[in-house]
Amino acid sequence: MASSVAAAPTGTREKPRLSFWQIWNMSFGFLGIQFGFALQNANVSRIFETLGGTEIALYWLAAPLTGMLVQPIIGYMSDRTWSPKWGRRRPFFLVGAILASLALLVMPNVTALWMAVGMLWIMDSSINISMEPFRALVGDLLPSEQRTTGFAAQTFFIGVGAVVASSLPWMFTNWFGISNTAPAGQIPLSVKYAFYIGGAVFLAAVLWTVFNTKEYPPENLEEFEEEKRRTAGFWNGIRESFSGIFNMPKTMRQLAIVQFFSWLALFSMWIYTTPAVTSHIYHTTDTTSKLYNEGADWVGICFAVYNGVSAIAALLLPLIARRTSRRVTHLLCLVAGGLGLISIFFIQDPNMLLLSMVGVGIAWASILSVPYAMLAGALPANKMGYYMGVFNFFIVIPQVVAGLILGFFTKTVFHGEAVYTLALGGVSMIIAGLLTLRVDDADDIRLPSDEPAVLQGGAYDAPVETDPRL
Repeated sequence: MASSVAAAPTGTREKPRLSFWQIWNMSFGFLGIQFGFALQNANVSRIFETLGGTEIALYWLAAPLTGMLVQPIIGYMSDRTWSPKWGRRRPFFLVGAILASLALLVMPNVTALWMAVGMLWIMDSSINISMEPFRALVGDLLPSEQRTTGFAAQTFFIGVGAVVASSLPWMFTNWFGISNTAPAGQIPLSVKYAFYIGGAVFLAAVLWTVFNTKEYPPENLEEFEEEKRRTAGFWNGIRESFSGIFNMPKTMRQLAIVQFFSWLALFSMWIYTTPAVTSHIYHTTDTTSKLYNEGADWVGICFAVYNGVSAIAALLLPLIARRTSRRVTHLLCLVAGGLGLISIFFIQDPNMLLLSMVGVGIAWASILSVPYAMLAGALPANKMGYYMGVFNFFIVIPQVVAGLILGFFTKTVFHGEAVYTLALGGVSMIIAGLLTLRVDDADDIRLPSDEPAVLQGGAYDAPVETDPRL
């Protein structure tokens, strides 16, 4: 299982195909990263409400504003990093994991709203330091025909990690009898223990990838060092990082619009599912009541279900993409997710929410893999991390928009009914699906009808021919 990727040339030369376990090892760290994101997404709105917060969407702005600064800079820096021992991306995995794990330990112990907002800022930034280089790693190490499989493997671990992490508060209460309620202004013990476990898992999973994956060195070390010297300097890095948004390849510009509407829908779900479910289905807004906390715990189960569905769907995406195309695959998945969000408006039985989450899970699997697979084929190898960081602007920008306008829509247009905001998110996701058909996928590789397919790590690929040095 501990097989690793040996040094091989990158750049214009063809990369060797990797085995199942090599793809497994390079993707395993996402299990921990998603532990952090899942705990954040399922519980931070609950923490804000517990501490007396009312402008939830605005509080969430702390995370994307920091991410807008962190992601492209980390990508730029990792493109210009090389250590014979630690590689290019792995130092950033490790630093981000340590910081994020510490933030997960602190977050459930905050005692004031401003502290919670500040810790969200720190936690989200730290998670992004680890996550952004993981996206670039797939482009670095995998040949074009395996990139869909590589991003699907990441999505599988995202799903598995999120299922467990989202369920932890419910598990602690229902399996171990740990209280899910607390006096006004205090975080329940079940939530605290979930964050503690999340911090430990985050660090352990990322360490697995750090120590079991090797990276390819630059094709020409002298040219690499000369490029580093030519573009040295902190302010030069800042300038180049943010100028990239005006120099994106065509495919990246088209995908950026798709990402905007996809992630606007996701942020509407993450910000407003707890208040929507507790008020629309459990009919309570009292954060100290048992009924409210049962509803909040059930939101965690719903999030676990959609992430579990995404883990399974991720294994099928390469097969569907091979039989149709990446664009059609993404369209179908996003429509399923949009309908899932809209359906919540018509539900009164909490158990029926699980059906809605099936559609959301299918969309989530595709959002985490297919756009990145299409993007990787359109990017120059020596700027993979940089452009992946710039691409993350179109995750951050819709979160900023969500923070600025969704609160207004919820309060003024929807008269406080958060379930309408979820339906609006569903419409946004369907729009994203339709816009996918406009994307030029230059790397949309099909399996010829006369070529046998083998199941490789949950995805259909041509027979594996690995580099003999591996």
